[in-house]
Amino acid sequence: MVKIGNVEPTRAEFLHLTLWQIRLFYFLAFLSIGVMAYQVIQRVRLWMKGRPIDWKPDLIGNVAKFVLGQKKVQTSRKKGGAPMHLMIFYGFLALLIATTLLGINTYSPWKFHHGAYYLVYEMSADVLGAVFLIGLLWAAIRRWQARPRTLTHDWSDYWALALLFVVGATGYLLEAARMANDPKPFDWSAPVGYATAQVFGGLSDGAYVAIWWFHMAWVFLFFALIPQMRLRHIVMAVFSSAGKPDRPMGRLEPLSMQEVEQTGQIGVTVPRDYSRWHLMSLDACMECGRCTEVCPANLVGKYLDPKKIVQDIRAANLSNTPVAEATTEEALWECTTCNACVEACPVLIRHVDLIVDARRNLVAEGRLAGSAATMLRQTASSGNAWGTPASNREDWMKGLDIPLARDGKPFDILFWVGCAGATDPGAVKTTKAVAALLKKAGVNFACLGQEEACTGDPARRTGDEFLFQEMASQNVGVFERYEVKHVVTPCPHCFNSLKHEYGHFGPQLEVMHHSQFLLALVEEGKLDRASPTAGEVTFHDPCYLGRINNESDAPRKLLGDDTNLNNEAVPLVQWLASDGAPRNLVEPAHFGRKTLCCGAGGGRMWMDEPPNQRPGDNRARELLATGAKTIALGCPFCRIMLDASVKQVTDDDIRLVDLAEMLQEANA
Repeated sequence: MVKIGNVEPTRAEFLHLTLWQIRLFYFLAFLSIGVMAYQVIQRVRLWMKGRPIDWKPDLIGNVAKFVLGQKKVQTSRKKGGAPMHLMIFYGFLALLIATTLLGINTYSPWKFHHGAYYLVYEMSADVLGAVFLIGLLWAAIRRWQARPRTLTHDWSDYWALALLFVVGATGYLLEAARMANDPKPFDWSAPVGYATAQVFGGLSDGAYVAIWWFHMAWVFLFFALIPQMRLRHIVMAVFSSAGKPDRPMGRLEPLSMQEVEQTGQIGVTVPRDYSRWHLMSLDACMECGRCTEVCPANLVGKYLDPKKIVQDIRAANLSNTPVAEATTEEALWECTTCNACVEACPVLIRHVDLIVDARRNLVAEGRLAGSAATMLRQTASSGNAWGTPASNREDWMKGLDIPLARDGKPFDILFWVGCAGATDPGAVKTTKAVAALLKKAGVNFACLGQEEACTGDPARRTGDEFLFQEMASQNVGVFERYEVKHVVTPCPHCFNSLKHEYGHFGPQLEVMHHSQFLLALVEEGKLDRASPTAGEVTFHDPCYLGRINNESDAPRKLLGDDTNLNNEAVPLVQWLASDGAPRNLVEPAHFGRKTLCCGAGGGRMWMDEPPNQRPGDNRARELLATGAKTIALGCPFCRIMLDASVKQVTDDDIRLVDLAEMLQEANA
C-alpha cells in the first residue's frame, strides 16, 4: 500500500453533496444523455430508410484502425490541421477513459482508485487534459487567423470549440476547488489542478459545491447538444468506421437487373436509394474540407465541391429531395473518380460511390449528352471507347510478329493492350515497348487482338452500369475460352477493372500493371532497370495505380529509385531512399497515394473541358516545377491529358515517355 504523509492517495466521491443533490445529478445526467440518444435515434431512423448493406462490418478492426488509431489523420499532408486534431482527439479520449475508469470504480465491486494507480491516473489525466485544451485553442486560432479555404466557417463551430473548452477548463477549476477545500499531500500528482488551486487559497464547502454544479451544467449541455453541432462526428465517426464497406477503393458496387425490376429505376434518385451505411457516413462528416482541398476539379475552379456534395445529400435526406437537384448535375459530371476525396476523408466517406450512383440514374434517364454520350454509343457499337473497329486493334502489331491467342498455341501471360494502347499514337508506343520487352525476357505471352474489347471502365464510371456489365461479360467469355489466368496491362484503368471488378462475373485473374510485371523480370535478372541521371526525371503517379491500387514503388524501382511508398501507414514525406542515398527521381508536390489527377478518369477524357479549367494543366505545372525535363508515365490516359497540358503551359522541350519505353532504351 502506497502512502504519502501517512495518507493513501485517493479522493472522495460526491464530496459535500447531500443525498438530494446526488439524486438530482443522476436525474440530469440521464436526462441529458436521453436527449442525446433521442436525437441519434431520429438520425438512425433516417439511415434505416436506405438500402440494407450487403457486407459484414468489421466492428473491432476498423474502429481500432480509423478511430482509435486515427490512421487517416496521421497520414494527412495537412501540416497544421492534423497535429491539432490529434491533440484534441487523444486529449478528449484520455478524459473519456479517465471518466469511464472512475465510473467503473464507483459502480462495480472493484475498488482500485487509490494508491500508486491513483497517482498515475491523476498525472495522466491532468497532462492529457491540458493537451486537449491547447489543441482547442490552436483550432480556434487557426479558424480565426489562417481561415483555410476549404474549412467551413460558421459561428456554430466557434461555439462548439468554446463548449469543449469550457467543459475541459471547468474540470480543472473543479479539481483546483477540491484541492483548495480539502488539500492532500499528494495533490501534486495533478500539476495543472494543483497550480490552479494556489490561486484559491482556502475554499468553503458551499463554494466547492457551487463550482461542482457549474462544471456539471456544462457537461449536461455538452451531451444534449452533440447531435446538433459538428461535434456529432465524435459519435457518428465510430459508427461510420465500424460499418466501412469491405471492398477496395477502386471497386464500384454492381447493380443487378433484379434490383432494377424491384425498384423500377437505375441508380440513385433520392438519398434514401443509397445504402444505410452511406447515409450514416453523411452524418459523420466533420466538414473539415480535406476532400475539397485535394479535389482536382475544385482546384481549377470547377463547381464540384466534395464536401458540399456530402452536405447537400445529407440535407436532401431530410426532405427526400432528388440528389441531382440538391447537388446539381454540373457538379456530378465534373468528378474524375480519382478518389482523392475518399483517400483524404478521416471518417471514410465514399464520395465517388455517392456521385457514380447518382450518375447512373442520370444516364438511364437520358440526361447525358455531348461527347461523353458519343463515347458510350461508340463503346456499345464497336467495343472501343474511341469508336474504332475491332479489326484496327491489330494495326500496331504489323511487322512485329505478335502472338495471338487465336493461333492456338498455349501461353502463360495475356498481354491486355486496352483501347488507348491500340488506338492512341502515344499509347501505341508503350504497347510496342511492352511487347518488345516481353519478347526479350522470353515471356510466353499472347494478345487477343480484335477479340479484345473495352473493359467498360469509362462506361461504368460515367454511369452506364449495364454497358460495363455487357463489356465485362463479353471479355469474360473470351477469357474462359482461352483459360486466361494471368494478365498484364499498361493501363491502370483496365488493371483496376480486371483486378477488382471482373471477379463479380466469374474469373479469378491474377492481374498486374506492366510496371509490376516488368519489375519482376528485372529482379529475376531478365531485364536491366533504367538509370536516368539524377534530377532529370520526375514520375507522375496515375490515380488508378498510385492511390487507388497503392502501387507507387514498382514504377520508381524500374527507374533505379528504391522507395517505400506502398506502405500506406508511412506518411509520404520520404525524399531519400531507404539507404539514405540521393533519389534519382525528383518528386512533384503531390505523389504516391497523394498524387494529383490529370483529369481523365470518370469518363472526363471524353467530356468537353473549359480551357481554363483543365486539371491536367494544374498537374503539368507541378511536374514542371521539379525542374525535370522528362516526365515518366505509367498510364495512357495520363499521357494523352498531360501531353496537351504540358504544351499548354510551357514552350520548353519536355519529354513525356512511358516507363516501358525508358526500360526498352535501357535494354537496347
